[in-house]
Amino acid sequence: MTQSGLTEREEQILDAVIRTYVETAEPAGSRTVARRHGLGVSPATIRNAMSDLEEKGFLFHPHTSAGRIPTDMAYRYYVDTLMQPVRISAAEQRKLRRQLAEDGQGPLERLIRRSIQVLGLVTGELGVAIAPRLDEVVLEKLELALVSTEKVLLVLTLRSGVVRTVYVDLPGAVPAETLASVNAVLNERLAGHTLGEIRSNLAERLRDAATDEPATELLNIFMQSAEDVLDPTGLAGTELLLGRTSVLADQPEFSSGPRLRSLIELTEQQDLLTGVLSTREHDRVPRITIGGEHGEPKLSTLTLVTSEYRIGKLSGVLGVIGPTRMPYAKVAAIVEYTSNLMTELAGPAGGESNA
Repeated sequence: MTQSGLTEREEQILDAVIRTYVETAEPAGSRTVARRHGLGVSPATIRNAMSDLEEKGFLFHPHTSAGRIPTDMAYRYYVDTLMQPVRISAAEQRKLRRQLAEDGQGPLERLIRRSIQVLGLVTGELGVAIAPRLDEVVLEKLELALVSTEKVLLVLTLRSGVVRTVYVDLPGAVPAETLASVNAVLNERLAGHTLGEIRSNLAERLRDAATDEPATELLNIFMQSAEDVLDPTGLAGTELLLGRTSVLADQPEFSSGPRLRSLIELTEQQDLLTGVLSTREHDRVPRITIGGEHGEPKLSTLTLVTSEYRIGKLSGVLGVIGPTRMPYAKVAAIVEYTSNLMTELAGPAGGESNA
């Protein structure tokens, strides 16, 4: 008898039932389990053990079937006790790396969006991500670069190693000396402060900063653009990013119209998902929450598998959401590898973000 109160045989059969149900999406019967997994015991023995597991709350017996379905408690026990870590193959690693890096060293938000799309395609689940918040990041320097007579490029270098850029339209030609003086003023009054601090009192910081009319006009344009330039919500302009819901359409759980509509409605509730994802804690391993563990009825039939990625001193969350019937070990391995790859690709060589 194990510490959980399950015998070794019950653990073996529970593991087989879960794997059978994950692979077939059909309630697992004793004969099917015996045939698929060669446990060395008769279907009658398996049936008796399954009955005991049902009494203990690990299996559920649908009225319309002779087979049984794992409960949330069974999946939790599987993840915590029975699941064996898997390593994705070298070929799978190369494929993920190639797909994530195919855009080259582009904007960071593009890398985040690409990552959730790839996760969705590879796992068959819905890719989700939380972009790093920038409120507490310190602005190291700001540069103004004249692109044309009617356009200037603002480049913000943040202490996290991230670079943000935005193009701003000008009403007319700006003298080079004006651009240089405004550049100096912005760095003198803004550099060394967090984006949150700058946003809170930008007008006050730049009051009486200009020495002539062209400089005043350029500073006013900067202040009008500040909401985009200093946006603290995330590298992508929003905290929550979602992949394509269509990848879940092939899952049996969403074959019916009502279930699929419920999922689509859930993805439209950005605040709910943002709240759930942004408060998740990760201890260097993927975080798995199952069904009722979310404490949110609208997530009661779903599992979240997430991992943390880092961009300098910033951190974000990357993972998938799908039905509780999920190949947990494989999905966790893919999510962990992808988040580590994100951290690598978003390093100094790839840490550029165009806002």
